[in-house]
Amino acid sequence: MELDETDKKLLGFLQQDCKQTTKELSGKLGLSVTAIYERIKKLENAGVISKYVALLDKNKVKRNFIVLCHVKLTQHKKEFVLQFEKEVMNLQEVTECFHVSGDYDYILKIGVKDIEDYRNFMLTKLTTLQHIASTHSSFMISEVKNTTAIIL
Repeated sequence: MELDETDKKLLGFLQQDCKQTTKELSGKLGLSVTAIYERIKKLENAGVISKYVALLDKNKVKRNFIVLCHVKLTQHKKEFVLQFEKEVMNLQEVTECFHVSGDYDYILKIGVKDIEDYRNFMLTKLTTLQHIASTHSSFMISEVKNTTAIIL
């Protein structure tokens, strides 16, 4: 789907605050409420907008101890990769998982309460997954940038 400038502006406004009404958006974009509604529906139907979510404050929900855990699998066999990916999907502490190139196979972004909570996660959940050869953890010192917005 080709996005025009109005679509890009509309998506920018929705990424800032998706609870804006079509009336508010129509005023910002100089289009009718109906035109805004139709554009949003078109973007949803095309899969450009995949879902709407509430972003939580990690500090207020006590999940502000952020860990980047590099995972190396024992082998790169297809069934090992698929098994690991299926199992990691069920770990609630893992908020992001990337299959990467380099020395490790995956990077997991993990949010827990504190170091003790992370130790418990490692001992009772992550290291119980099959086909993990090794892990390497880095802990967040401070958050420099964190955005969900994609600039078009």
